[in-house]
Amino acid sequence: MDLDIRHLRMICAIAESGSLTRAAAQVGLSQPAMTNLLRRVESLVGGALFVRSRSGVEPTPLGDQVIARARIVLSEVDTLFGDLRGASGAAGSLRLGSVHVACVGSIVNRVGDALPGREISLRIEPSAVLLAEALTHGRLDAALLGVIEGFDVMLAAPVVSRTLVPRYPIFVALSAAHPLSGNEEIRLADLKDESWISPPGADDGSLAALRASCRAAGFEPDIRFEAPSGAARPLVADGHGVRLVDPSWPAPDGTVVRPLAGEPQVARLLVAWRRDRLSDATAGAIYRGLAAAFTDHVDDNPVFGRWWDAHPEVHPLL
Repeated sequence: MDLDIRHLRMICAIAESGSLTRAAAQVGLSQPAMTNLLRRVESLVGGALFVRSRSGVEPTPLGDQVIARARIVLSEVDTLFGDLRGASGAAGSLRLGSVHVACVGSIVNRVGDALPGREISLRIEPSAVLLAEALTHGRLDAALLGVIEGFDVMLAAPVVSRTLVPRYPIFVALSAAHPLSGNEEIRLADLKDESWISPPGADDGSLAALRASCRAAGFEPDIRFEAPSGAARPLVADGHGVRLVDPSWPAPDGTVVRPLAGEPQVARLLVAWRRDRLSDATAGAIYRGLAAAFTDHVDDNPVFGRWWDAHPEVHPLL
């Protein structure tokens, strides 16, 4: 067996996700098929590429060398096909991605205003890791990424990024009937007896960050539910659990959204794009459009609006 592009993408997907299960989903294989294929690749290169750890899988020293070289090859391949697609006349279209934030409703219009004449498509995805992977493989041209502090998202050349919002706090959502719902802010330690809904985008580090924050507050969270963002709302409203949320969303009926005292979790927003697809001028226009879309929705949640007004240092640099 000879190594091909598919094998290199598999190796990089495992490294970036830290999980055979998540990597298998990214590349469209079953986990047993990926495990077998990985063993064949390891046999070919002459040693183990990954070892199991408490958090998933980690590269061996040999794995680090193979991954570094694989990323160089994949970058060249993606650049080649990006150049060919650009030469074929696809400049009139723009494929955008975004994490699930309140401003998604305005992104197409605002970016469209900044780039008249462009046909814009939008993929909304809770996982910044999957958006970054789509950028790397050329399925997106640019994306708005949310990154939890302490957990980086791998961006491989020719993908580059610029910070949109350098820091903003993660809030907590709970039932309007909850005894703490009237508080202006909530101490994480006061939620130690609650059932938790797992945050979306767990492969981005959000679940690990939740566990770490709760442990720092003196307890282990009881994570009882897993649900996409929209599906979790009735669970919160009916008092079955609490969950961490992006602060820009308005509180759904039957719920309240409150800041966590001391900001135990913060995130940042990045605009990432492929330099082989987009000129600096086009990337700048996309940045301005995304900045306008985000600020359009800051006051959707008045609690976050007050925080935003009090922290002008985090506003986008236009």
